Amino acid sequence: MLAAGIHGFILAFGLILPLGVQNVFVFNQGSIHKKYRNVLPVILTASISDTLLITLAVLGISVIVLQIAWLNTLLLSAGILFLIYMGYLTWRSKPSEVTAEQEAFSPKKQITFAASVSLLNPHAIMDTVGVIGTSSLTYSGPAKFTFALACILTSWIWFFALAFVGRQVGRLGKSKGFLGIINKISAMIMWGTAIYLLLNF
Repeated sequence: MLAAGIHGFILAFGLILPLGVQNVFVFNQGSIHKKYRNVLPVILTASISDTLLITLAVLGISVIVLQIAWLNTLLLSAGILFLIYMGYLTWRSKPSEVTAEQEAFSPKKQITFAASVSLLNPHAIMDTVGVIGTSSLTYSGPAKFTFALACILTSWIWFFALAFVGRQVGRLGKSKGFLGIINKISAMIMWGTAIYLLLNF
């Protein structure tokens, strides 16, 4: 069981580490909000979303869902539209004209956007199903549970840590130019991901 847990941790960490839309959004909100607790909605939503995807992948349910052609098309279309919209809002955010608290997303917006980049991201779903789901097939019983739990805990720890690092970076570089650069990079990553998904539609 220990081997299954270590395997789950390394695998989940490797999947979540790359700079993607979800990570950028969590980091960005962490750097903008004045208090760490104000970022809890995005942290919890991202963590719960990943927990759901990992659970479905290990149980094998999501494999069946991905075989439905119209659902795949709907999922991909919704994901592209959300990324374009989020990129637009992020790019238009102007730290020079508003305070950090005003430009920070409300709890409702944090939850909506965090859920969209987590649950409406076809690549995140396919990575979860293809890598974590497939890897879990090598285990059974308590070992499979340990593997899934390790993947889930890694995800939760990562998002809490990422938002915390974002908060510290935001405190150290609370300049208008710094926040503007973060917003522009975030928007470009979102748009780049949307274009990539569209080209592979």
